[in-house]
Amino acid sequence: MNNMFFHERLKMEREKRNWSQEQLAEKIYVSRQSVSKWETGKNYPSIEIIIKLSDVFGVTIDELLRSDEELQEKVIRDSKQLAYPKWKTFFDSLFLLGAFLMLVKLFIPGMSYLLGVEFFVMEGRTFKIIANLIPIAMMVIGGFGSDSLKNKYVE
Repeated sequence: MNNMFFHERLKMEREKRNWSQEQLAEKIYVSRQSVSKWETGKNYPSIEIIIKLSDVFGVTIDELLRSDEELQEKVIRDSKQLAYPKWKTFFDSLFLLGAFLMLVKLFIPGMSYLLGVEFFVMEGRTFKIIANLIPIAMMVIGGFGSDSLKNKYVE
């Protein structure tokens, strides 16, 4: 039993008690679909649900977690808090805004060509350089900033 993956152990414990997925779901206050996804290995429950499963089955949390390294990593990852969540959100937003501006920049000339309509576009070499660089700069800065903060957790 020690070398069982979480989804195998979950199904075995449920079937040992002759419970349907629906019955187990009701006992731990989740949907039957959630239980099904856990049993097929498509998803993992949160640590709160693992504690409830431990109580319902009368087994230790260690028995449920120990043999499944992927689940162990998920529980550890979920328990960590980002050190700079607001900055991470800022850089993610900056990247998305840059991507949006890039799409708009490509969309306007495309629509002008397809529809034969002239959209108001400012002229001038300086403006064109700035208009081309700003979305790219936003995407680069946002991407690097977000990536550098994604693995920094509160100790």
